[in-house]
Amino acid sequence: MTGTTQPPAVRMEGITKRFGDVVANDAVDFTLERGSVHALLGENGSGKTTLMSVLYGLYEKDDGDVFVDGERRAFDSPRDAMDAGIGMIHQHFQLVEPMTVLQNVILGHEPTDGGLVDESSARERVVDICRRYDFDVDRYLDTPVRDLDLGARQRVEIVKSLYRGADVLVFDEPTAVLTPQEVDRLVDVMNELTAAGRSLVFITHKLDEALAVADEVTVLRDGEVIGTVDAADTTEQQLARMMVGREVLTERRPRERDPGPPRLVAEGLHVDGDRSREQVTDVDLTVHEGEILGLAGVQGNGQTELVEAITGQRSVSAGRIRFDGEDITGTSRRRRIRAGIAYVPEDRQTEGLVQEYDLVRNALLGNQTVGQFVTRRFVDWPAVRDHAEAIVTEYDVQPPTPDARAGSLSGGNQQKFIVGREIEHDPDVMVAAHPTRGVDIGSIEFIHDRLVALRETGLAVLLVSSKLEEIRALSDRIAVMYEGEFIDVVDPDDVTDEDLGLLMAGRRLDAESRAGSETDAAEDEVES
Repeated sequence: MTGTTQPPAVRMEGITKRFGDVVANDAVDFTLERGSVHALLGENGSGKTTLMSVLYGLYEKDDGDVFVDGERRAFDSPRDAMDAGIGMIHQHFQLVEPMTVLQNVILGHEPTDGGLVDESSARERVVDICRRYDFDVDRYLDTPVRDLDLGARQRVEIVKSLYRGADVLVFDEPTAVLTPQEVDRLVDVMNELTAAGRSLVFITHKLDEALAVADEVTVLRDGEVIGTVDAADTTEQQLARMMVGREVLTERRPRERDPGPPRLVAEGLHVDGDRSREQVTDVDLTVHEGEILGLAGVQGNGQTELVEAITGQRSVSAGRIRFDGEDITGTSRRRRIRAGIAYVPEDRQTEGLVQEYDLVRNALLGNQTVGQFVTRRFVDWPAVRDHAEAIVTEYDVQPPTPDARAGSLSGGNQQKFIVGREIEHDPDVMVAAHPTRGVDIGSIEFIHDRLVALRETGLAVLLVSSKLEEIRALSDRIAVMYEGEFIDVVDPDDVTDEDLGLLMAGRRLDAESRAGSETDAAEDEVES
């Protein structure tokens, strides 16, 4: 008796997608085998999100075919894709914050009984899903989503897709907001999903995670497939070379000079959040000339409020902020820009750029009163255009035109433009909040090089990041923030990733843990 082979969960053949003259996907082939994890890698603008948006029904393809379980399909909307068993967990969560977890999960798919929503049966289904995959979401079912941390919100998104019957799940940068321990937990969940027969696409910029989680890895560059490899037989350097076409350096960057005097100092800082609850409690912070101070922590532990207070966007309820010894606690954001404090915001879409403006007008943001761009109180637009063109060229922003609308750029290219604009302000202090979030490995290397160069020229840099590899690679000291306080300030050479993960989760390191970390570090040095 001859057996039959099941078709792949998804097969995409010759997918082409254009946006005007830009070809985002050029005859792309992609196959997701049933019960497997397939990682999708590529630089920003390489076309990977576009490809998955075609699969999920967000974009209509211009050419090619999509097969789900061997059947040719065409999706006009995400609802069509969901009906075919395809779910997508977006990098920016698609949740209604005032609604409860249960309401979010069942939204648009509410069971009814006699014309009324049958919340009891919906709750039973959601609880069953949570317990089957060892989620803790069931204990939050009546909690508004706005009260959850980002890790819990991500799990809500996964439960929502499972509730809607997804057999294929697309994860878009799923570990960006998680601690190392939460990443390990997510990996366990993904293993359980594939063991149950579900098939996963894993979009990530973290090469180590791709190799640890995926069975296969497909690399895109400039909208074309560079290759598909077996994860078990591939190294991070090989993947990086496929992505950018050259060797990529990501090792730790020790400083070449001793730090100078303090430039930015916060003393006894207390800051309230948006709902008048204190988010920063009695924080002391000092960043020296020629130093990168890394601020680590799971998002939502007061980092945003602290940075907004330092950069002049949020008032403080107590404490002082000093810049070169001068009290700037009550000064405006504009005054701080003039004083030399540059800022790369954590949300590039709403804080860093005006999406509907072109890059010329966005280049002027923060520079509206700077002499080189103003003549007799009028904006010198030719000078601003020259400035925008210089940023686009120097920071390899794609497409390479200052006339491009900011909202038309990929996230990574938006980020490179913002970083370039802030560096070109010629600041004395750089506050960089998640400067490489959603950015590919080539752009990460580029931005890291720029931050290190700023440090070596004597700038004081405050780096805020949830990426441990970024914090460890760049920081001279690391302050770990938990529930609004600095739980510890450590030397990156004296702690392990596990130590940092424990600190980020609120557990202080005892003397034995520190000694163990130092021993491990010494043994690693001997072995190398």
